[in-house]
Amino acid sequence: MSGELSSAPQPPKLLDQVRNRIRVKHYSIRTETQYLNWIRRFILFHDKRHPREMGAVEVEAFLTHLAVKGRVAASTQNQALSALLFLYREVLGINLPWLNGVVRAKQPQRLPVVLTRQEVSGLLDRMNGLHGMMARLLYGTGMRLMECVRLRVKDVEFERAEIVVRDGKGAKDRVTMLPQSLNGPLRDHLRWRRQLFDDDKAKGRAAVYLPHALDRKYPNAETEWAWPYVFPTAGFSADPRSGDERRHHVDEKALQRAVKKAVQASGIAKLATPHTFRHSFATHLLQSGYDIRTVQELLGHADVATTMIYTHVLNKGGRGVVSPLDV
Repeated sequence: MSGELSSAPQPPKLLDQVRNRIRVKHYSIRTETQYLNWIRRFILFHDKRHPREMGAVEVEAFLTHLAVKGRVAASTQNQALSALLFLYREVLGINLPWLNGVVRAKQPQRLPVVLTRQEVSGLLDRMNGLHGMMARLLYGTGMRLMECVRLRVKDVEFERAEIVVRDGKGAKDRVTMLPQSLNGPLRDHLRWRRQLFDDDKAKGRAAVYLPHALDRKYPNAETEWAWPYVFPTAGFSADPRSGDERRHHVDEKALQRAVKKAVQASGIAKLATPHTFRHSFATHLLQSGYDIRTVQELLGHADVATTMIYTHVLNKGGRGVVSPLDV
């Protein structure tokens, strides 16, 4: 009897349960990493007590500690809260009551950093090669950094001058324009990318990561030309989930460093990042007279109120009002 008990399979550890549940719900690898980190910190904060033995009071204490002692940003505290709510609701099957006692980190109301057209031009003039093309795509399409980094060959529509953004923020697809000035350079880049793909295929190493278990639904898709990343790495790396070695997309941090270097070289006195190109894209479209609903669609905002922030950074003062000093 004791032998039968000892041979019984052990239930998975808590963090493994969290990891499995996250993957079932198709959350990104970055969300998985962050959620596991916050849950680990929560457990350590309460002297390694099991979360099932704790509840809303302990969650409130942890989040309040982050705001008061840790002085974290509101977005950071909200991410920690999301991770803990996921743990209790999705893994442990416990619904916590509304957390009224949490001291909320103050959410700052800041306007986005926006570059003028001249500043964008000066910045892009100092960027070339792969990072230069990616920076031009960010400004020319309004894509987010990771949307550009994860762009696939099949989602570039040259004939329709469109780029299909797949699985963007909020797991939504949308369509944005393909700038005419990038039509030729991007075609040249994809000819080089096709050669790299063919070389990889000849070596039996052309497989790429496919989302949502598409590799099981379409067994040959991972080695078809439609699926490779437009901007690949120079070498191969191990997939953090499967362990398979593949040619992944470029590291977004490399583009962030390239933009920072160009900002410093151009002498722009603004804290510009790759995301600043998206802010500038939206603002310059509104300056050109495009309807805010059109801009909302191109950016993929769920609520037009999010897009309205760009009306506050146009050239004519806070709300398009002419100063009485200039009348």
